[in-house]
Amino acid sequence: MGVIKTALEIAMEKTGTVSGDRSIIEQFEMKQKGKKLANAFISKDAPLSEADLLKELKNASVQQQECLRQGIADVLVTQITLPETKEGLSRLEKTGQGILAIIDSPKKNAFSAMFNQLLQIVSQYTEEKAQYEQAIIQQYAPKLRQKEEEVARRIGRAVHIDPMQDPEFVAFHSQHMSALKNNYTPVIEQAREETKKIFEK
Repeated sequence: MGVIKTALEIAMEKTGTVSGDRSIIEQFEMKQKGKKLANAFISKDAPLSEADLLKELKNASVQQQECLRQGIADVLVTQITLPETKEGLSRLEKTGQGILAIIDSPKKNAFSAMFNQLLQIVSQYTEEKAQYEQAIIQQYAPKLRQKEEEVARRIGRAVHIDPMQDPEFVAFHSQHMSALKNNYTPVIEQAREETKKIFEK
């Protein structure tokens, strides 16, 4: 039975860029493994711990560690986003824990300080978001009641309109929530860029 070649090996043979150079293939494979580990780490179904990530790094060679770490980082950095739910906030917290686990010691303190500050800002965002939600509903309530009364007159019985089923409210809600989100987006982008720089050679 012949050896099954990876897509990368086949591509390399076709382009003629590398002939039998296993090191490039191994680097690619280790980076892909790192991405899989990161996805498993942030998954709520079968999560890995920080200890599991460190164990994988410890069991790899020095050259493999660099590729493995970069693969993990590539995925975790994309998880630095504004959370829209409590689950999203928990995922952001775990993302920070995972990144901290794979960072070299000299950079741990700086990242920890930056990420803790980010979590405080994000916590402020979630509080503001809840307040915005209530304020938007209250502000739109008179118009919604007017619509309910108009429908009730037409059909002869009281009705309740779910605000999120009302296109006008949805547009009104989206406009204001987007404005709030835009206030915090630059902070997220800055945190993401600072984290990326930690893993640059």
